[in-house]
Amino acid sequence: MKQARTVFRILAAISFCHLLNDMMQSLILALYPLLKRSYHLDFGQIGLITLTNQLTASLLQPLVGLFTDRRPVPYSLATGMGFTLTGLLILSSAPTFGAVLLAVAFMGMGSSVFHPESSRVARMASGGQYGLAQSLFQVGGNAGSSLGPLLAAFIVVPAGQRSIAFFGAAALVAMVVLLHVGGWYKAHLAPREMSADPSAGGPCLSGRKVAGALAVLMALIFSKYIYLVSLTSYYTFYLITKFHVPVRAAQIHLFMFLAAVALGTVLGGPVGDRVGRKYVIWCSILGVFPFTLMLPYANLFWTGILTVAIGLILASAFSAILVYAQELVPGKVGTIAGLFFGLAFGVAGVGAALLGRLADATSIVLVYRVCSFLPLIGLLTAFLPNIEPHTKRA
Repeated sequence: MKQARTVFRILAAISFCHLLNDMMQSLILALYPLLKRSYHLDFGQIGLITLTNQLTASLLQPLVGLFTDRRPVPYSLATGMGFTLTGLLILSSAPTFGAVLLAVAFMGMGSSVFHPESSRVARMASGGQYGLAQSLFQVGGNAGSSLGPLLAAFIVVPAGQRSIAFFGAAALVAMVVLLHVGGWYKAHLAPREMSADPSAGGPCLSGRKVAGALAVLMALIFSKYIYLVSLTSYYTFYLITKFHVPVRAAQIHLFMFLAAVALGTVLGGPVGDRVGRKYVIWCSILGVFPFTLMLPYANLFWTGILTVAIGLILASAFSAILVYAQELVPGKVGTIAGLFFGLAFGVAGVGAALLGRLADATSIVLVYRVCSFLPLIGLLTAFLPNIEPHTKRA
């Protein structure tokens, strides 16, 4: 069967919407110092905000993916963005800590719809370049996440919490673009995406081996996202506490880290397409260990350098892990995307809450000493079967 062409305009559209979506989501993380001061929160309550946001996303995403594998809903993408808009408006005027939790729950529900369906659209538009398509989709989100701290530092912190409502305009723009993407999605439903998927037959593995490989991939997601959330949630506090930098300088350091994450994401997918996803997973998860081990003992200059290296290397894994999992379980694109996005968000949420409690009980510096050993979980990559030869033969 002739391979379909890569539809870059659709990949660009969903990447752009991913940028807007994750930019709005990252405002929550970037606003932690402001929220901590305004609502007199401790680190445990900061972790609870992340937990609420991530769990509402993680618990729903696999269900959304499972449902849409059986019954695609092209215009659900725009509907999900409507939940994010609602959350932003509530957050801008939240009178209590409970209202803040409600707002971030709505934003989490928006992500629960957006991510699995957008991942499916990326695969449909990939033209067989699955790693490239997922990387282009993911890099939009990472770029959006890196913008959040800058927007918070230069707009929300000076103007106050109510200025969050202005970001509703970004949600409205994303809804318009996603209505167009939904139209393309609907028009391409007749020749279902898996009918042209060269990996539809799946690798020749037993159910037990597939389950074992998925378990290893989930352990790698655990390692990756617990470490990432230690930086996305508490890096600004670490810099303020250890080096006494002002809030704006800490936000700029967070932006540098998140920008490195965005660059690592866009490199990981196409490299996986060329040299094999298992090699990318090896280098990404385990290869970051020397840098995480040095970080808690570095001065401010080297802290900035090391976190950029960590973001660049660690971020390259997710696209490779996701496409590898989709090739293990062909025909379940949405379910696998929902499962792994949901797991990533859920792990991050639980990790943020636990790390917040650890920081309250000990110190924020100890958090990074404990987390520095997480990349050793990357040794489990040795137990992943080599499925790239099957894909290439196909």
